[in-house]
Amino acid sequence: MKKIAAVALLSLGALLAACSKQESAPAAAEPAPAPVAAVTRIVVGLDDNFPPMGFRDEKNELVGFDIDMAKEAAKRLGLEVEFKPIDWSAKEAELSGKRVDALWNGLTITEERKQNIAFTAPYMENHQIIVVPANSAIKAKADLAGKVVGAQEGSSAVDAIKKEDAVFKSFKELKTFGDNVTALMDLTTGRLEAVVVDEVVGRYYVAKKPGDYAVLDDNFGTEEYGVGVRKDDTDLQGKLDKALADMKADGAAAKIAEQWFGKNIIK
Repeated sequence: MKKIAAVALLSLGALLAACSKQESAPAAAEPAPAPVAAVTRIVVGLDDNFPPMGFRDEKNELVGFDIDMAKEAAKRLGLEVEFKPIDWSAKEAELSGKRVDALWNGLTITEERKQNIAFTAPYMENHQIIVVPANSAIKAKADLAGKVVGAQEGSSAVDAIKKEDAVFKSFKELKTFGDNVTALMDLTTGRLEAVVVDEVVGRYYVAKKPGDYAVLDDNFGTEEYGVGVRKDDTDLQGKLDKALADMKADGAAAKIAEQWFGKNIIK
């Protein structure tokens, strides 16, 4: 009996020791978090009816000054670039909703837009010019009193007009359009008496039909173009800033400008 009791005690001791070891065993290590996938592509939102910044050619392919600038910057950053036409009046919603990563299409830097958009350093200077029919009696901003004036909806042209409150209130009507091309067509047919438009766009069309349009000496101010990204996307903002600075320094940006405007207009 003593022998059996001794064996039982030894067995019980072994069991208790095993339990104790099991209880004190360290917990299994947590699996390491999966690495964040590197960004390999950016989606650029644009108005595809905004020549010469971004538009469709006769083959329905997207071309333009900003298209070439974005392609060159993306190449330097080792990124693929996709161009996505959007409703330009809803551009901030497209950006914040992450349907696009950047707005790059003659986007004017304004204090109001800075509330929701982070901008690169300016890469170009622009004016909001006033285009009228070649035979128009309108010679200055003061002559717009009582006139029907057009501009692109959601554009900085509308903002620039409204900043000059007395001039704006003197209009008979400010009509807005989905794009500048339609506004200029209405100017040609007489449904408008003037169009306020980005200089790069306005002069592009005036040059194509010099006998149809005139550009007033007066304008609605000077502005700067920048690339817009989400405010929390500081990494992309920094990379684009460096790419643009390098493109200015080595002449690549000037070369693109000369191809589209016949001169270097890079800021």
